[in-house]
Amino acid sequence: MSFSNFSPLNPEQQQLAGKLATGLDREQALWLSGFFAGLGYSSTAAGGGLPPMLPSAEKRKLTVLYGSESGNCEKLAATVAKAAAKHDFKVTIANMSDAKPSDLVKVDNLLVVVSTWGEGDPPDAAVSYYESFMSDTMPQVPGLSYSVCGLGDTSYEHFCKMGKDFDSRLAELGAIRVYDRVDCDVDYKSTFDTWLAGALNAFPEPESVTATATIHGPVATSVVYDKENPYASEVTQKIVLNGTGSSKEVLHVELSLEGSGLVYEPGDALGIYPENRSSVIDSVLAATGLSANAKFGDKTLADALRHDFDITTLAPTIADKFNAIVGNPVLKELLDAEGRTELKSWIDGRQLIDLLETYPYKNWTAESFTGILRKLTPRLYSIASSLKKHEDEVHLTIAAVRYHTHDRDRTGVASCYIADDVAVGDKVRVFFHHNNNFRLPENDETPVIMVGPGTGIAPFRAFVEERSARGAKGKNWLFFGDQHFSYDFLYQLEWLDYLEDGTLTDLSLAFSRDQREKIYVQHRLLERGAEIYQWLESGAHLYVCGDASRMAKDVQQALIEIIAEQGGKSPADAKAYLEGMRKAKRYQRDVY
Repeated sequence: MSFSNFSPLNPEQQQLAGKLATGLDREQALWLSGFFAGLGYSSTAAGGGLPPMLPSAEKRKLTVLYGSESGNCEKLAATVAKAAAKHDFKVTIANMSDAKPSDLVKVDNLLVVVSTWGEGDPPDAAVSYYESFMSDTMPQVPGLSYSVCGLGDTSYEHFCKMGKDFDSRLAELGAIRVYDRVDCDVDYKSTFDTWLAGALNAFPEPESVTATATIHGPVATSVVYDKENPYASEVTQKIVLNGTGSSKEVLHVELSLEGSGLVYEPGDALGIYPENRSSVIDSVLAATGLSANAKFGDKTLADALRHDFDITTLAPTIADKFNAIVGNPVLKELLDAEGRTELKSWIDGRQLIDLLETYPYKNWTAESFTGILRKLTPRLYSIASSLKKHEDEVHLTIAAVRYHTHDRDRTGVASCYIADDVAVGDKVRVFFHHNNNFRLPENDETPVIMVGPGTGIAPFRAFVEERSARGAKGKNWLFFGDQHFSYDFLYQLEWLDYLEDGTLTDLSLAFSRDQREKIYVQHRLLERGAEIYQWLESGAHLYVCGDASRMAKDVQQALIEIIAEQGGKSPADAKAYLEGMRKAKRYQRDVY
């Protein structure tokens, strides 16, 4: 059947409609059909112009407030907004990095999605918002209806603390909880989906809803690779970057994207789905008395343990589930002790195999044992390349994690999967994790300062490649540090080439073990404090990537000292100066 045979459109309109239709996905097509269905065309209307819209009920307003560290909450906030629009909400998305807590007095309906960082801290970009929100100056919000979704990791002591804090504080301020808070672990999709559906339905329905027409006909589809549908990428190169004699093993890994249609930007991360190694699987099976060939759904138990479950992480929540089945009296004392300090001390440095061997139990079934385990989750690695320089490729800088504790050699699940089990030519399952909180300035004239010791150098290799490929005229200053100049100067020849051709304006190095007193990147920052402050005053963007527990904090303190000393400011004013930079997206961190 020809479209044009029965169309009331003239040929030019038909051509425009055809072009538009071929560019729409199913959801866009449905929306557009509803848009036209909502236009009130009168049979008696005469003359040109569009007829007036039919009257409809005013949409409910909903604010989606999020605080994100690595981008998960930002992505989920967009998912919330999309679903809420289908529930006839007029949605506003608010990022805690930009919003003011006092604005909540103007909000009627609120959904909060917030992550917990490290040991119970707010996301870096949400620190200022959180402090104001929890302060005595925060006004009451008695007219507000809300629900909270917290993201966290049960392997940390203060699981989802931010979600709990926002939930309880809103209640203290007089807000009405319309749907119970949920606390999501790293495998959050199912819990989040349930919360979203329940929370949206908990708000009162509008008086009337405009009907939406259904569009019939074929809609073009294409494969979408994401976290739920990862892409099988071929490893094309794997090189150890450290010299002989180094105590470290850092790999440069290149993967192919050819034919995938996948794209990324400098500052993004690549998610890798690892596999558990055979030796760990064998140890776990021996400790539980379970058979590798035991049936588990449509696969064997050994296959399930290789691909689906985390069989290394040990956290108090795992111990709780374990002893609910095992009932060991000695372990019960540890679990029941107030504060559980002794339990946490025992767990430190140990893994699941230690629990299984210390408190043996031989009545496991495949179902009961896997029931205490977490899902095996992907690991994120900062991307170390620019597509402008490496077409159809993505590069990573991965440190193989190896250590010895409690009389046992240990390895990082993902890093040593890549280091030991994956060869060039093999394929690994990957997806892109976009991070809009770690981006180069749009203006190529803007100066950039990058601080990235160790594998924190990865995104700055991407940054410099990108700036070079774009012909950016802005100055670039790199701070890098590691243990030894001779062994651990990652990408040394590349940096020296960039320095020689002028892409790098300056290169400051800190090799901590090459002299008696340890020198770190924060010391190099302080040494060049006057120049750093001049760059900041001229509008430079400053980036930090790497260890969150010490390095990032030490660097931030050094920056506050530099701003205070060079700018003649008090410590409080210097901190406010840096916070102003963060709000303006001139101070960005990718720390882990």
